[in-house]
Amino acid sequence: MIQIAPSMLSADFLHLEKDVEMVNACADLFHLDIMDGVFVPNISYGFPVVDAIASKAEKPLDAHLMIVRPETYVKRFAESGISMLSFHLNATEDPGAVLDLIHGCGMKAGIAVNPDIPVERLFPYIGRCEYMLVMSVFAGFGGQKFIEDTYGRIRTLKSEIAGRGADCLIEVDGGVSAKNASALAEAGADILVAGSAVFKSSDPADVISSLRKV
Repeated sequence: MIQIAPSMLSADFLHLEKDVEMVNACADLFHLDIMDGVFVPNISYGFPVVDAIASKAEKPLDAHLMIVRPETYVKRFAESGISMLSFHLNATEDPGAVLDLIHGCGMKAGIAVNPDIPVERLFPYIGRCEYMLVMSVFAGFGGQKFIEDTYGRIRTLKSEIAGRGADCLIEVDGGVSAKNASALAEAGADILVAGSAVFKSSDPADVISSLRKV
């Protein structure tokens, strides 16, 4: 079954508790985009906001680290109550060690890649993580246009995972909406991250319902 993970980067930060309650009621996961202004040319939010969301969250927290040296902060995210933690393949010198650290802190581990990195580079880590995050836009900013090559990239990764008999989910982030959700699910996506499509809508709960129907 498809899981829906609204990206809190697009939430209304003046009324954040309202949006947290909406996700609790309607979605499966909270997606938290963590940017440092170094790995990506943008800064999002840090631990005070993560901790505030965690204090009210009733669904698992899925943090996507777009930061250099993610290993530095793994334990701190675990302390915040994060359930799923992903980092970018090219943000660290030893991805395998970071996966082990995440698991050692009791979290599910994921590896992310931007659209310009071949998904084949994820193959060595199949079986070592619970999910892989395929970016369908370039990490760093919300509201970008969906990149059509994403469907083929998901199929390639899904085929390899299935061929190895591995238990590994595929998460997709960037430009996800009701218009492409079905095609993404058919390609092999298991978790859909949606930011603008959900929070910029007049009826976020209805959008989530539409995404779930795929």
